Amino acid sequence: MRKTVGVWIDHRKAVVVFVDGKNTETKLISSHEETHHRQSGVSLPADEVRQRQVTTHLNKFYDEVVSCLSDAESILILGPGEAKGELRKRLEKGNLGRRTVDMETSDKITEPQIVAVVRGHFRVKRAKALSKSSGVDSPAQESLRSIV
Repeated sequence: MRKTVGVWIDHRKAVVVFVDGKNTETKLISSHEETHHRQSGVSLPADEVRQRQVTTHLNKFYDEVVSCLSDAESILILGPGEAKGELRKRLEKGNLGRRTVDMETSDKITEPQIVAVVRGHFRVKRAKALSKSSGVDSPAQESLRSIV
C-alpha cells in the first residue's frame, strides 16, 4: 500500500502522521529550541550568537523530520507559519521533492485533529484520482464530493 504522511510543523515541534490504510501512527518531534538564552563573555554580538544557535537547532530538527519522510510517496505539510515552507525547501533539496507534496496553512490544532485532517486530505485526493481514472463516480465518491 502507498505510504502517505502528514506533518503539522512549526519551529517548536512537528507532529508526523503515518497513514497506511486504516492504520495511523503519530510521532512527536521537538526542536528543543530554547526560548530564552543568556550568553556572557562572548565577543560576537548577542543577536548573532543567538541566531547561530537557533539555526543549528532548526537544522537538526528539520533533518529529523525529513528522515521520517524518506519512505513516503505522498506528503501533506500543515502549519501556521514559515516552518512548512522551510520544510518543503529541505525536501526539495534532499531530492524528496519529487514525491507528491501538498501544503496547507493551519492554526495550532490537537493531535487527533491533525490525524483527521491528514486522513481527510488523502481520502479526498484518492477519491479524485479514482473518479478521474474511471470517469464514473461511485456512491462513496459522490457522498465524499457532497461533503467537500
